[in-house]
Amino acid sequence: MTMFGEVQPPRSRNSDESGAPELRRYIRPLLLGIAAIFVALIFFNYIAAVTRIGAGYVGVEILLSGSQRGPSEIPIKTGWVFYSPLRSQIIEFPTFVQTVKWTHDPNEGHPINEEMSYNSKEGMEMYSDVSLSYAIDPKMVPDFYLKYRLSDLNMFTHGILRDVVRNSLNEVASTYSIEEIYGEHKAEFLHKVELLIQSKLTPVGVGVQQFGFIGAPRVPDVISAAITSKAQAIQNAERAQNELAQTQAEAAKKIAEADGDAKSAVARATGEAEANRIRQASISPQLLELRKLENQRALIDRWNGQLPQVESGSGGMMLQLPKPQ
Repeated sequence: MTMFGEVQPPRSRNSDESGAPELRRYIRPLLLGIAAIFVALIFFNYIAAVTRIGAGYVGVEILLSGSQRGPSEIPIKTGWVFYSPLRSQIIEFPTFVQTVKWTHDPNEGHPINEEMSYNSKEGMEMYSDVSLSYAIDPKMVPDFYLKYRLSDLNMFTHGILRDVVRNSLNEVASTYSIEEIYGEHKAEFLHKVELLIQSKLTPVGVGVQQFGFIGAPRVPDVISAAITSKAQAIQNAERAQNELAQTQAEAAKKIAEADGDAKSAVARATGEAEANRIRQASISPQLLELRKLENQRALIDRWNGQLPQVESGSGGMMLQLPKPQ
């Protein structure tokens, strides 16, 4: 009985005992599933793992024990790769062309001044914005890794590669004057720098695709003004030389024309003299008589039958002749 006088029905032991097995039947598979997932996570994170090396990339499998002694012992991986994280790790490297720009403009490259400085043969300091493109040979990625031990290519680009470029610029610039680098020998200078950079990177499979200045090198204002003045003086001298050559050409043309006219006059006079000589040589009494007869015959042919009306008298007087009846 209760305190209110009501009688509570007795509890059934069968109902409690029948519910417990039903609950255990659902809990057991759930716990087993959780345990399986946990084991799988441990397995695929620490014992076995899978990753995919995409197109344009090459992976190398690096043993964590450090037993690899040469490039031939580092396998190159592409596509789907299975490995054990407890034993090794996969490092990916891009094999497509990488382009980097080191400039003083914060809007290009990193937002800091990254211009290159180097010294000319005279010891004058110069500054340049530089652009470089390179690519890693997929077959030599193990050599690249063993040389630099880097897993991030940006660390190579803005660290080791930048130092190689700067040192190469200084080595070649020490053999050129500031005027040569700034002026007509700039292309030759850049070509030599590119060859030097390539020679330093070839052993690790890095190929230089392009190297050059972005814009003109920057020099002190005094040097720039002197170079500009010299260039202007050279241009003025070349212009004056061209004008002189043109004047000389025009004078030579006039002389040639006058000479040609004189020669033509001499040739004409010579021709006329020769013709006269031939005429004189060909005159003879017989020829003169022949010409006389020919002239008389021409006069007879032209006569209309009328007699002359006047006759020449002595002293040049003209006498009137009588008219015929």
